[in-house]
Amino acid sequence: LHIAILASILSLIIYWLIRDSHRVRNLSGKHIFITDCDTRLGKSLAKWLDKRGFCVIAACATEKGGQELQSCSSLSLKTVNLNLADSNSIARVVAFVTKETAGKGLFGLVSNAEGPAPVAPTDWLRIEDFHSVLDVSLLGLIEITLKLLPLLKKAEGRLVNLINAKGLMAFVGGGYSLSKWGMEAFSDILRIEMQHFGVKVSIVEHGFFKAGVVNSDVIERDLLRLWNRLTPEIRDSYGEKYFLE
Repeated sequence: LHIAILASILSLIIYWLIRDSHRVRNLSGKHIFITDCDTRLGKSLAKWLDKRGFCVIAACATEKGGQELQSCSSLSLKTVNLNLADSNSIARVVAFVTKETAGKGLFGLVSNAEGPAPVAPTDWLRIEDFHSVLDVSLLGLIEITLKLLPLLKKAEGRLVNLINAKGLMAFVGGGYSLSKWGMEAFSDILRIEMQHFGVKVSIVEHGFFKAGVVNSDVIERDLLRLWNRLTPEIRDSYGEKYFLE
């Protein structure tokens, strides 16, 4: 029994030593860029990293979001407007991050994108409904990642992709689950490729994090909009009872 207790204590000591050896030191001057800081998750992360001493560059979809974040953060935190569906906006943000890092490279990139997505059977949707989600939550994130990879490689930094685990459950049509599964695959491939350059790639699935409040009225209104635009043939194939249920 005594030997088992001593072994357990020794194991804990070894664990603590290994854990502490992996902690990031000298946080000052290390730049971290975070997308989607209008959301509760992105905003909370930006504020926490700012308090830890990192040089945070927070991308917001709206000026209001950026102003609210700056009002409760230190002067070292920078905000920038970003539209992930617009390549010109992405290029402007990459130029801004390049200038801010001033040749040091980018220590961290945290990619997150949670936009509205139609919730409906697949054959209720049009291709533009898929584009509205994938252009932001998949292709937009991939594009900005590709353009920031040189800065990550320069600093031997790390890429963290935040993925809502509910999107990995394929229970409804539309681009939401496609975007999350796509980011999983993109991250897994990039993790292997970037090992050669000392860049770490991680996925954080935050399925139990209260990232936002689901508004059932909005979902119902969106469903009604999609139902009303269906062709008579598709509506008849489902029937009014299907929609009411």
